[in-house]
Amino acid sequence: MSGTRTGDDLTALLSTPQDAAVLERLHRRLEADADDAGLVDVAYTTVDSPVGPLLLAATPKGLVRVAYASEDHDRVLDTLGHKLSPRVLRAPRRLDAAARELDEYFTRRRRTFDLPLDLSLSKGFRQTVQRHLPEIAYGHTRSYRQVAELVGNPKAVRAVGTACATNPLPVVVPCHRVLRTDGTLGGYIGGLDAKTALLALESAA
Repeated sequence: MSGTRTGDDLTALLSTPQDAAVLERLHRRLEADADDAGLVDVAYTTVDSPVGPLLLAATPKGLVRVAYASEDHDRVLDTLGHKLSPRVLRAPRRLDAAARELDEYFTRRRRTFDLPLDLSLSKGFRQTVQRHLPEIAYGHTRSYRQVAELVGNPKAVRAVGTACATNPLPVVVPCHRVLRTDGTLGGYIGGLDAKTALLALESAA
């Protein structure tokens, strides 16, 4: 009986705003201690944006994932835990530069990203395509066929489409600038509304 009462008391205690702040401070200390000790393999945070909340994740090599809410952030984190490392921790300070550059992009104060990137979630031809996508300038678009030519494999139009559809770093690696040959949008990992919004943002600058 006393154990139940103690549990109820603890729940009530932790539900107060004051103690929520204490828990937040404890988390920040845990984050800093784990980071300083080299125990964080994948750091993540979420940021608000005009295209909805974005999950940002980074390894020591660089930004490894940008994910839209429609991708299910919990599922994305679970995938990162399996593919990269189970040592995943919310550590916003590790993503400060990425968050700042994204904010500058969405407020039209930045046209290119200067972030170290970790493309290890992609392999082979997909990674090759994703490495070349930043060559498409802000406010410009290319067709899937033109990108295939850019990477030296003109017949690989469908494979370019797959590389864009599986891009782990949307917005930062601008697959939204790749359209069908007829000028229509094609697919997009964040949905067509997000792709339209990004293109409109860049065309208005």
